[in-house]
Amino acid sequence: MAYCADEPRLEDPVDKHERLSNALRGLPVDRPPVWFMRQAGRYMEEYRAVRAKVSFLDLCHTPEIAAEVTCQPVDRFDTDCAIVFSDILPVLSAIGRDFTMEKGIGPRVPEPVRTLADVDSLVRPDVSEALPWVPETIRIFKEARPDVPILGFAGAPWTLFCYLVEGKGSKDWLEPKKMLMTEPAAAERVLNLIADVVGDYLQSQIDAGAAGVQMFDTWAGALSREDYERFALPASIRAFERVKGAPRIFYSKDLSSILPIVKKVGADVIGLDWRTDMAEARALLGDIPVQGNLDPIALYGPPDDIEGKVRRIIQAAGPTGHVFNLGHGVLPTTPIEGVEAMLRAVKAWRW
Repeated sequence: MAYCADEPRLEDPVDKHERLSNALRGLPVDRPPVWFMRQAGRYMEEYRAVRAKVSFLDLCHTPEIAAEVTCQPVDRFDTDCAIVFSDILPVLSAIGRDFTMEKGIGPRVPEPVRTLADVDSLVRPDVSEALPWVPETIRIFKEARPDVPILGFAGAPWTLFCYLVEGKGSKDWLEPKKMLMTEPAAAERVLNLIADVVGDYLQSQIDAGAAGVQMFDTWAGALSREDYERFALPASIRAFERVKGAPRIFYSKDLSSILPIVKKVGADVIGLDWRTDMAEARALLGDIPVQGNLDPIALYGPPDDIEGKVRRIIQAAGPTGHVFNLGHGVLPTTPIEGVEAMLRAVKAWRW
């Protein structure tokens, strides 16, 4: 089965692996490499055609199909990098809590963790046995497209804890926050378990050939800075300490609330959400490379406006240590023309 198209591309003077590696390590680049979160998804007709034949979870658990979908934006847009197609929640199944994806509703954990007995029922898995699909997808992709680097990813411990304890999506995350307040020792025990599994899971992706890995702490903004520093930050540090051999990227869509302390997480690269000012973040983070941070809604605008926004972000980020990306995931109704305008502007840039 052909997982990626093999049509010839216009020759790029810089190897994609070199460009991404230099940017992630804070070295000079001719232009920032570009990929974007959720770059394989419902905004693409190719993806919708695949999804019409298979459920989301079956797609994630079938490496051959997941590799095909991972290739789709690489084929269509010639992005500088792929990100493996998967989801953050399989880690929950690995520790003993299955989940479902309900159309129009989102993830559900039928047996959330609320009591000490629930905490005791969680298990410490062998990641190679419990979570084999993503590393295999990475291996298949690398065999098909050795010219394109691929990133792996996982959810951060706090974000996974939110789904595990709440049992579904939430606006206020009452149950997980309540556990922090009423059973802090039990909460820390669960967070540490998740951290160890997430760290091993990310390492398995690097071992499979990922050029880097990204950890998503999507719900970091649900916590005060004090509580983030007490509970979520130590768990993220613990996870990243288990990861070696490739750059580690940390991302939160509410980064501004924790930006002054985010360096403590130990990441090699910080992903910026669209509400974080690029120049201010650069000044605060110093030499740490950054990723981002165009507002995904900007892609609905006129091409000239999109291209102008892209250029201003790149200029503010500077010539070293910047990977261009959206500030959050591309939306399902995003016009292809907007994506093309963004990519065109990045690829036209030269330092």
